[in-house]
Amino acid sequence: MSDFTSDFWPFFITAIVIGGIVFCMLVLFLTSKSHDPAHTGKSTGHVYDEDIVEMNNPMPRWWMWMFIITCIFGVAYLFLYPGLVIYDGKLGWTQVKQYEQEVKESNERIAPIYAKFTSMKPEDVAKDAKAMAIGERLFMNNCSQCHGSDAHGSRGFPNLTDNDWLYGGAPETIKETITNGRHGMMPAMASAIGSADDVKNVAHYVLSLSNGQHDTSRAALGKEKFTACAACHGVDGKGNQAIGAPNLSDDIWLHGAGEAAIIDRINNGKSNQMPAQGSRLTPEQIHVLASYVWRFSNAGLTQ
Repeated sequence: MSDFTSDFWPFFITAIVIGGIVFCMLVLFLTSKSHDPAHTGKSTGHVYDEDIVEMNNPMPRWWMWMFIITCIFGVAYLFLYPGLVIYDGKLGWTQVKQYEQEVKESNERIAPIYAKFTSMKPEDVAKDAKAMAIGERLFMNNCSQCHGSDAHGSRGFPNLTDNDWLYGGAPETIKETITNGRHGMMPAMASAIGSADDVKNVAHYVLSLSNGQHDTSRAALGKEKFTACAACHGVDGKGNQAIGAPNLSDDIWLHGAGEAAIIDRINNGKSNQMPAQGSRLTPEQIHVLASYVWRFSNAGLTQ
């Protein structure tokens, strides 16, 4: 991989580009000269289909000028734009700058659409049909790829309709989550719990908290070892939204349920990240989107 990040490649590419233009101009110059100065119509000696004779004449002027103009355009383009790797171009154009400018212009155009909703409480925005239509489009374009078009999520991607929130389901918390993203991480806990048998006992105790299928005797043994987990999940296993520790007593499993899945998480930990959307969406858009997401688990309050 280091071979493609050295300083050699920018100069190599630049040399090919400039060399290609120089070569084309040289070919045009050579082919513009007649090898028959007297214009006697001397043949090159190539005859096709018995009566088609190739004459030794220069390239037609209009054709040659088309190539010359193309080369001139190429040189001008490389002067103005970053076509050469070692030169940024006179205009300083970059695709990032153009993208940011287009986003800025787009946001300015749509700002009046959101102006009405910015002063409204999220609970009131969730009752506005027009706002929810906008929120649906924002959700489908930016969130449904992970959480699903129905917001029911999938393994590793939270269900947004069940009122089970890792970090809290208040509108302001949802806005914070959308804006800054979240990085949930459970460290590997096997060394803190003890032996493999202890880990299995804790897994059965965790299953017992949600009345899942478990071994009662193992669960009883695992309760004492669960103290290593209680710092995050709480003594009662109901989690801690301040740090995103899941509730283990509600039978909702983000990364899979069952003995094997729980043992795997105790042994290896888990890292899960939601990307921040603050750089992609405006605060006004996030306000509407958060209201739309909040509505999923609070439908009864928006009637």
